[in-house]
Amino acid sequence: MLNDIICKKREELNKSIEEGKDYEIVYNISVELDELIAQYYRLESNKNY
Repeated sequence: MLNDIICKKREELNKSIEEGKDYEIVYNISVELDELIAQYYRLESNKNY
């Protein structure tokens, strides 16, 4: 589930870059993607304990 959200956010980021969207929009999407990836890694690391 979280992996699907990450994939969709990555697609959104790539599309916004391709379309030449404003830097602030691209940056905000990138930050959201980073937060999702960090959340994914936290969840995965908790599974190992």
